[in-house]
Order: sequence, then structure tokens, then C-alpha cells
Amino acid sequence: MTLISCIFTHMFKRVHLLITGKVQNVSYRINAKRKAEEFDLSGWVKNIPDGRVEILAEGKKENLKKMIDWCHNGSDYAIVNEVKIEWAEYEEKFDKFIILV
Repeated sequence: MTLISCIFTHMFKRVHLLITGKVQNVSYRINAKRKAEEFDLSGWVKNIPDGRVEILAEGKKENLKKMIDWCHNGSDYAIVNEVKIEWAEYEEKFDKFIILV
């Protein structure tokens, strides 16, 4: 591994988040998309049938940490009980951040 690739893999990461609480029907996804775009992240957000919101995001590690911080509070009407965080290696699979339906 070259020095450049070592630095790149340290700076860029992927994170998988599962957000539990009152997070559906409170504009959580649209606000998550806006925050992801503000933090220059790519990936997606979606509601899952069990009532949680799921996010898969890639970008600079420092920006992913900002996104995680935002997820702990979420949109104005959200009540977040838990944010499960799973870090992974950057895969550069996405070119923008979208809401999956």
C-alpha cells in the first residue's frame, strides 16, 4: 500500500447507521439528505419496516462524524433513542446522496 492510498483510506470511510425512536413521519429522511449534502457525503437514507431509519453514507471521516452527531438529534420533531454505528472501508459506490423509497 502506498503512502497516498494509506492516507486516502484513513481520511475516507463508509458508515452504516440504524436510527431508533420516533424517526418516521417527522421529516427525518429529507433532513438527513440535506445534512448529508451539506457535509459532502454520498449514499442513501430509507425508512425500514420496523420503524427505524437506515443510512449508508460515504465520505470524509470527519464529515461522517458530523452526520452521526446530527443523527443523534435528527429533525425537529424526531425523538432519537439510539444510533447504531458500523464503520467500514470506503468503497466509492455512490456519486450523490438519495432517499430510497
